[in-house]
Amino acid sequence: MELKAVVQEIVLEHRQRYGYRRVAAELRRRGIIANHKRIARIMREDNLLNVQPLFDPRNQNPGERFEVYLNLAARMKVTGVNQLWVADMTYVRLNREFVYLAVVLDAFSRKVVGWELDRMLATRLPLAALKRAIEARQPSSGLVHHSDQGIQ
Repeated sequence: MELKAVVQEIVLEHRQRYGYRRVAAELRRRGIIANHKRIARIMREDNLLNVQPLFDPRNQNPGERFEVYLNLAARMKVTGVNQLWVADMTYVRLNREFVYLAVVLDAFSRKVVGWELDRMLATRLPLAALKRAIEARQPSSGLVHHSDQGIQ
């Protein structure tokens, strides 16, 4: 009962943001030895377990819904250029700042067909890279553009 009271005190003290691992560590700091499985059981019985929601960048603005498309790239057998383009973004660390790079690659030739560099991570960055790729390659219809479906 004493252990249960201390566990409840720790959880409430940290506004129910501590899971059983953090509670067990806090107990060890306080000099109380208890198995993490026992801590988890106590927290489960008292409905004190903290369940973190999974992060999904598409759900950050509930009023704005984005359409999710099928992953056509997974079932494609690429036999030539301009059939499948893949895109991604990364950051580049410079001496005093970061810049962001958006790249569009042709999956068959693995050649960069479009890219854009910007100081801000915004929607315009991958769109500018895609526009540059379309202007450079002028692909025919049937091209599949695949990205990781990030918020940008």
